[in-house]
Amino acid sequence: MTGDVWAAGDAYEAYVGRWSRRVAPLFVEWLGVPAGRRWLDAGCGTGALTAAIMASGPADVIGLDPSQGFLRSALDATRVAGDAAALPLRDGAFDVVVSGLALNFVPDPARAVAEFTRVAAPGAIIAAYVWDYADGMQMMRHFWDVAAAPNRDESRKFPICREEALRRAWSDAGLDDVRTRAIEIPTIFASFDDYWTPFLGATGPAPAYLASLDDAERRRIRDDLRRRLPTTETGEIALTASAWAVQGRKTAG
Repeated sequence: MTGDVWAAGDAYEAYVGRWSRRVAPLFVEWLGVPAGRRWLDAGCGTGALTAAIMASGPADVIGLDPSQGFLRSALDATRVAGDAAALPLRDGAFDVVVSGLALNFVPDPARAVAEFTRVAAPGAIIAAYVWDYADGMQMMRHFWDVAAAPNRDESRKFPICREEALRRAWSDAGLDDVRTRAIEIPTIFASFDDYWTPFLGATGPAPAYLASLDDAERRRIRDDLRRRLPTTETGEIALTASAWAVQGRKTAG
């Protein structure tokens, strides 16, 4: 994984996990996998995607993540500590291999997709989704536009988080029937504090960057965001979050 801070499950949930849990069921529905299949959730984090898989019907799910803090927060499924680019799992073991909001944190995404393909059975579905940091993940887009830190901005750090890059990665891995789609959800914050406080948790690229700044610069970013964000008469901040999803199938023969 990258040097970004991903360790505290509770801080992740407050920051982005609550929105991930809304994307995951839409992603699982799009895959349309019959019940009773063997799933690997690579980069399972605190279990948003695992939960959506288990809610969709009976399934045998293994969740893998390098963070012990995240694994302790995950659902009651089989959990394995490991690296998505070097899976400690046997060849052809899964009917479905998925990854939710994690592929961009692997230093070599192509290697991870190759590993997903290796552990997938012939005919298996291999799929992932990542936030659209460039345009669709508005809560983070507003932050980075105000922070003015281009070298830390996820839209520049993670080129895999674009539709064409995902499609190319899946095609280059030799997968068949490659398809992509955007998944968009509303992200309604009850107040500015509801938006801002999770950025103080030091978990994730933007919160970690914020934690590295002095008090004056943190106040500057906070105050600029307060002026910038669209606020209703009741104090709510209504934004949207969009993720790019991709799926393909391992050759059956």
